[in-house]
Parts: sequence; C-alpha cells; structure tokens
Amino acid sequence: MLLLNCDLGESYGSWKMGRDEDVMPHIDQANIACGFHGGDPLVMQQTLALAKANNVMVGAHPAYPDLVGFGRRSMNCSAEEISALVSYQVAAIDGMAKNQGLELAYVKPHGALYNDMMASQPVRAAIMQAVADYHRPLRLTLQATPESDQHREEADALGIELWFEAFADRCYDDDGKLLARSKPGAVHTREKMLEQVRQICQHGTVTSVSGHTLILSPDTLCVHGDNEEGVAAIVEIRNIINQ
Repeated sequence: MLLLNCDLGESYGSWKMGRDEDVMPHIDQANIACGFHGGDPLVMQQTLALAKANNVMVGAHPAYPDLVGFGRRSMNCSAEEISALVSYQVAAIDGMAKNQGLELAYVKPHGALYNDMMASQPVRAAIMQAVADYHRPLRLTLQATPESDQHREEADALGIELWFEAFADRCYDDDGKLLARSKPGAVHTREKMLEQVRQICQHGTVTSVSGHTLILSPDTLCVHGDNEEGVAAIVEIRNIINQ
C-alpha cells in the first residue's frame, strides 16, 4: 500500500509552522526538520516524541543552511559541502531519535536541496554519497519521475535503496517535475488535491499542467505540513489510500 508522508517539526523557537499534532495520527512517515531550514533541538525532540506516540516512521529532512528562506533558496555548495551538511543533519536527528528508542529509517531532502537533487546529477550524487557513507543503511526518498529507472541505477551503484514519492498537493510540470511555486496553480486546491490523490492511488499516474498523463508508480505520497489545505484534508487523503 502507498505510504503517506509529511514534512514536520519545522517550527523554530517562537515561530510556528504546520499543525503537527493534527497530522501525525494519520500518516506513516514523518520527515523531521534538522535545524537548517526549520526545527530546533526542542522542536526536534517534541516531534520525535509525537511520532513515537503515534507509531510513525521517522526520517531526516535535511536542507541548505537557510533558516530565513525556509530552505527554499538554492546555495552554491560544493559536493563535499553538500555531503557534509546532509551527514551532519542526519546524524543529529538520528542521535536524538535513538534517545527515544526510535530508529531513523530514511532521508528526504527539503526544499531547494530536494529540487536541486532532482535537477542536478552532481547534487544528487553528493546526497547519495552522504547516505551511502552513513554508518548504517538508510533509504533515500526521491521524487518519482520518468527518470526513476536512471535514479535507481545510480543508487544501486552505491548500494542504497530508494523510495520514490509523489505529491498530493502540488501541480506537475510536463517534464514530470513539480511546477515552480512562482507559477499560478503550483499548489492545488483541496478539490484538485483529492482528485490527484485518487488518480495516483488508482492508476499510479498524475495529470500535468498541460493535461499530459505522467506515469509515476510511487512508493510514498507527500502532503506538505505548511499547506493548510493539505493538512485540513489529511483524513480524506488517508481514507482514499486505505480504500
């Protein structure tokens, strides 16, 4: 069955983001911010505890070091820097998870780092290398696209396993990537979101911005924790998946 994941733990200090308590009971995987785009030590600790209470799998959600931009701005980092910043964040959330008897299961980059990973082979290679070099096996979550077979070959060469994800609340461009948030209709309304979830669950496909059918066959489905429409519809999304 398709897994349901959500980006959580993205509050920072007195600044609040998302409705983690409302979402957590309905998801399978929590992608937890590691402090670089959101999250702080206390928020990370509380989010892990919430995941444990709801028996939700936990993953690292590393980003570029960009708190002000919420990790949505690309940075010109070297491959060595990308591998190091991913390793640093994964180790932090993994250590905190262990303190609560939890086992970190996977890595899913956030925001601009995720987009750069999908668009740039050198960035993707640096992230894959960081996951491959970790002291124990972790899966890496990538966006399901028409290039998924190529991405799987890249991961196989490094001995890492992938989870491919689709997005419930985002519109797809014709090339299989997400439509840029700067463009109209990039984030779906509730009605379009639920329609897209049904299509993914029933057919493993989405309809692009121009009406093309894209075959994705994902393993996991993402609802963004900072999307109020997505959070409000989480129970309906869960029911569609269960059906």
